[in-house]
Parts: sequence; structure tokens; C-alpha cells
Amino acid sequence: MGVRLSFHCFFLCLNVVVLQSSAKPHLLFVLADDLGWSDVGFHGSKIQTPNIDRLAANGVILDNYYVQPVCTPTRASLMTGKYPIHTGLQHGIIHNGRPYGLPLNLTLLPQKLRKAGYSTHMLGKWHLGFYNWESTPTYRGFDTFYGFYSGAENHYTHVQDHYLDLRDNEEIVRDQNGTYSAHLFTKRAEQIVRAHDPSTPLFMYMAFQNVHSPVQAPKEYIDRYSFIKDPLRRTYAAMVTIMDDALGNLTRAFDKAGLWENTILIFSTDNGGVPKNGGYDYPLRGRKDTLWEGGVRGVAFVHGVALEQSGVKCKALMHVTDWYPTLVSLAGGSLDEDEDLDGYDVWESISHGVESPRKELLHNIDTINIPPGDGSLGFSTTGIGLRVGDMKLLMAVPNISYFIPPEDRNGSVDWYIHSNNKVPMVEVALYNITADPYEKHDLHDKLPDVVTRLQLRVEHYRKTAVPPANKPKDPYARQVAKQNGAWTPWV
Repeated sequence: MGVRLSFHCFFLCLNVVVLQSSAKPHLLFVLADDLGWSDVGFHGSKIQTPNIDRLAANGVILDNYYVQPVCTPTRASLMTGKYPIHTGLQHGIIHNGRPYGLPLNLTLLPQKLRKAGYSTHMLGKWHLGFYNWESTPTYRGFDTFYGFYSGAENHYTHVQDHYLDLRDNEEIVRDQNGTYSAHLFTKRAEQIVRAHDPSTPLFMYMAFQNVHSPVQAPKEYIDRYSFIKDPLRRTYAAMVTIMDDALGNLTRAFDKAGLWENTILIFSTDNGGVPKNGGYDYPLRGRKDTLWEGGVRGVAFVHGVALEQSGVKCKALMHVTDWYPTLVSLAGGSLDEDEDLDGYDVWESISHGVESPRKELLHNIDTINIPPGDGSLGFSTTGIGLRVGDMKLLMAVPNISYFIPPEDRNGSVDWYIHSNNKVPMVEVALYNITADPYEKHDLHDKLPDVVTRLQLRVEHYRKTAVPPANKPKDPYARQVAKQNGAWTPWV
């Protein structure tokens, strides 16, 4: 009788384990590229984003959420839960031919999730180094990868700097010339979702190329924006709507596959918009590549039935590093004490509306004068930015103003773009971001004690920083690209 009872208990426990495993939420992380703060409908834009708006309205809008000022550092923070000063990626982006990347000794988010039983898939832009195979997505925790390694490329030809950059896992894809990238990545994502076993938890990282330059879109989308007179802005608006359509198609695929009811969707941009490419962050100050709010305050929301609240704006302070511990915890994974994460588990703040465990935020420390190289927006450093509570300290930053979208200017003259080689620097500035989110009232003269206190915190972080990993171009990288007709690992 005792043996029979033991077997009964064994199978009961086994069933509980299976149920717990299948109950793990599917995780869909969508990262937009260079999406401006003011360029979604729920922030008042004239650009059409019905899917984004609907999902945000029925979820939790993250209204006090931050990313890094440029592409590579944000993606590194997402994958590691660490500030860029702790990965060596605090200075700019990784350009093609540079022999460095996200440090190989770090355990990345997909590796953690795969260990927790997840099937892991990535689509789109990697931009975390590809000098050796060990740095590429399928060696760093993703079961599959369909996308490109570099930072930007032609949306139709998939060529970057004379050579192709499109991969299906490790294989070069040579037969998609003419297929728009957002359509290409969404089609593959839909195939993955349709083939997925619902009993296995799924992590999908969709890193859209939209709306990064080059500014390209099909004519039928551009024609929707005939009311926008500026042709660049018109095409950019079309790129935003293409991404919105793609998101709608992807969520419908999850629904048809029976996954949607158990899916948590996170939508985030990687940095602010770029006015010279049609993207805008007004009324926030600044743009991509700066530590002003326009460069680092991210468009973001969370959607899913797992949320205890919905239809609300979350005011809790959050940073892109927080996704690492938050998603690992949601997945039932484990975090090691020696990982020294800069991120916090913020699920209770998102789902229940409780106060954020995050009390301060290092935007960046980047003051070493390394030549910016090709593709930069004109500055060799972004300077220093720190947020503690309501107060934000800026030091050694370019004095960037406001950029109003062309369709909203109404004769305003307060939208100018500085000439990059003539931008004056701001040595020290202090803002109460809660009271003054548009950074119009510098308080550093009125609150010198606060400035001193925040400067001491900067020095604390500076002592923990590793040197920038930036390295000059390796000429052999281009030789290998020429031999293959495509950018490929060369070390």
C-alpha cells in the first residue's frame, strides 16, 4: 500500500511540475530602432500606430522608462542587465570591422531563459559584435537567428557598406534582394510561432530594423502621409506604420497559434529619434546620441493577461537593464549573486503599481575622447548623466535644443538643428525631471549641495567602470567580406 501511495505521489508531483512548466509565460520582446518619443499615436503623433496604441492602452505604459542614447549600449544592457560602463560598451556603437563585442564571459538573457526551459529565437538587428563566431546570436543563447549583425543596412538589398549582411542562423541569405526587412523578419517570426509547441515556453526577441536609416518605405505607405509636406518625414512616418502593421501581424500569429493568452509583450525603443532621418522626440529636449531626455527616455509599454493592472501609466523609474532580472524571474530562472547586475526586478511595479525598487539611474559616463568613426552623429563623447530620485545631473554634454516635427511647427522657430562642429558644451546642469521633464530650468546654481551629492555618486560609479572596449578597424575584416560577398566573422 505504501509503495502504491508513493507512486501516486510521484505522478502527482510530476503533473504539478509539468503544469508549472507549461504555465510559464511566453515572452515577446519587441525593440524598435531609433523610434522618436513623439512618433507614436499614444503620445499624440499624427503618425498612424493603431496596433501599438491598442496594445499600450490595454496594457501598462511605462512613462518613466529609460534606455541608452545609442543602439549598441542599449542592446548590451538588455542582454546583460548591466550598465555600459560595466561591459566596456559605453562609447558609441560597434562599427563593421571592429574586432570587439559584448564580452564573452557574460551570461546573456537568452542563455538564462534557455536554461529555464525556453525556446529562444531572435529576428532582426544584433549589433553586439561579430568579429568571431562566438559573438554571434546562435552562440550566445538563441536557438535560431534570422537577421543582420551590423547596425544598419539597406531595407531592400540588405547591403551595408558594399557587402550583404543577412543571416539564417550562420548561413548567408542571398535570395531576398527586394524584400523589405520588416516584412522579411515578420514572415519568419510567423513561421516560428506556427511551428512552436505551446507546451514549451517561448522567448522571441524581435529587433526591428525600422525605423533606422536609410529612410526607405514602399510607396503605398508613403502615400498615406500626403498631408506631411516634408518628404523625409513622410517616408519616416511610413516606416513607423510599417512596423506597427508588422506588430499587429505578429500578435495575430501568436493568437492563432494559441499562445497569446499566455504571452507577455514588452515593447521598447532603443534610443531617441534622429531629426535628420525624420524622427522626433519633442517636447523632450535633444535627440539620439545625447543624454538629454530626448535621447534616453524610451517609448515603452507592457501588455499581457499576467498583468494585475491595465489601462494605466506606470510612473515607476525603470531602465533597460531591468528587463534582465525581471524576465529571468518571470521565467522561473535563477540569478547568481556574483553577476553584479545593475538592473532590478520591476515586475511588481509594472503589474501591481508598487513603488520601483530603482531609486537612481546612471545614464552614462563617457568622457574619453576616442574618435567617433564613421556613422556617428558628430560627437566623440556623450558626457555624463545621472538620475537620483527626481533630480538629473548632466556634465560635459553638448547643448542640444528642441526639434519639433515639421507637421507641428506652425511657424515656430524653436526647432533648429545645431551644426555639429559648433555646438557649445554644458559643463554642469541640474534638472528636476519630475517637475520639468522638458529640461528647461537648470537648477545647478540654486541647488549646489544637490550637484555635489550627485557628483559624488558619479565618482562612485566611475570607480567601477571598465575601460571602453573600442578598437580600430581591422583591415582583414573587409578582405573576408569581399571574399564572401557578405560581412562575416573574421577572427
